[in-house]
Amino acid sequence: MIALTKALGKELVDAGILVNCIAPAAIATDLLAQAGPDQVATFVARCPMKRLGTVEEAAALVAWLVSPECTFSTGAVFDLSGGRATY
Repeated sequence: MIALTKALGKELVDAGILVNCIAPAAIATDLLAQAGPDQVATFVARCPMKRLGTVEEAAALVAWLVSPECTFSTGAVFDLSGGRATY
């Protein structure tokens, strides 16, 4: 996905299309809660910020990426992992 994002970012820039991606780690969702408390604790322990990301944090990043303010970013990977890059 990262290579595709970078390639398309360069390929489509002349058409005015920006291509970026988000690389999240564990985000607190109902799906993650199904993993069980031990698994969630493992995710938290591996994160330098010692917490899960929130849906609101992910949504805020997506909102900026699709907003008119995002004009000079293409082919970028936005790390949303609390400091634990997973790629």
